[in-house]
Amino acid sequence: MTKTERYKNILAYFSQHNPNAETELYYENPYELLVAVILSAQCTDKRVNLTTPAFFNKFPNSKKLAKATFDEVFPLIRSISYPNNKAKHLIGMAQKLEANFNGIVPSDIDDLQTLPGVGRKTANVIASVIFQQPTMAVDTHVFRVSARLGLTTNAKNPLQTEHQLIKNIPKEQVHIAHHWLILHGRYVCTARSPKCAECGLKAWCKYFSAKKKNEIAA
Repeated sequence: MTKTERYKNILAYFSQHNPNAETELYYENPYELLVAVILSAQCTDKRVNLTTPAFFNKFPNSKKLAKATFDEVFPLIRSISYPNNKAKHLIGMAQKLEANFNGIVPSDIDDLQTLPGVGRKTANVIASVIFQQPTMAVDTHVFRVSARLGLTTNAKNPLQTEHQLIKNIPKEQVHIAHHWLILHGRYVCTARSPKCAECGLKAWCKYFSAKKKNEIAA
């Protein structure tokens, strides 16, 4: 099977079985998604979604958050991983958003990365989800699933994975492919004990193929 065939079949499967894949983070506007994604670093979407309602009630926009103190923000996010750093990042992000972008979340990847707490992955999520840009945010799920399926080859880090995926996925599908890979990793191709028996991608999966060969050899 060629790499082109592998990509074609896997993307076709996702298109048919999950045509409306989207982020599981709750948000109503770009500012809210930016806050949620910053909070989601090394934390589950479920925990973030339990936290953000009270946060957005107190800080509904970047203008109000920019005027907040650490002691006002921290109690609202204390159940999130790394609340000290994230409280500082959120306030700094809002201040820079107000000062440099008139409170409007920018669409440019480089501009987004000038905001405190926003790295390449977060910037790619915002550009992809909000602005439908062909950017690929690579988290642990995307990194793992891409390698197992054989969509990437010898990728040593998220950036290499991102470049390989962008090169081989049609531009118009990149933004949704990000969600396909994350959700597949979250619910089927889990880090421990992947659910290969119920996976619809077995026919094109390098990991499953190798697993079968090892079982036969044993």
